[in-house]
Amino acid sequence: MNDWTDLLGYSAACLTTLSFIPQAWHTFKTKDVSGISAGMYSVFTLGVALWLGYGFVLRAWPIVAANAVTLALALAILLMKHRYRQPS
Repeated sequence: MNDWTDLLGYSAACLTTLSFIPQAWHTFKTKDVSGISAGMYSVFTLGVALWLGYGFVLRAWPIVAANAVTLALALAILLMKHRYRQPS
């Protein structure tokens, strides 16, 4: 890979990964999970885990780095959704 393609990959990885921080922080701070879909986050988290595996197989480190962090954030949001849900 060229340096510019790695830079492109890392830039995309940073932006998409950083986009989850406000949601994770807001959920942690307010414990308000009413607007979070458990189904969507479950499917999304599985997809991110698969992207992480794909990145490892290809040895594509921008993909690995982005998806490792995104997986941690998505799992945190999903766990908060479970922990802070309102009893039915």
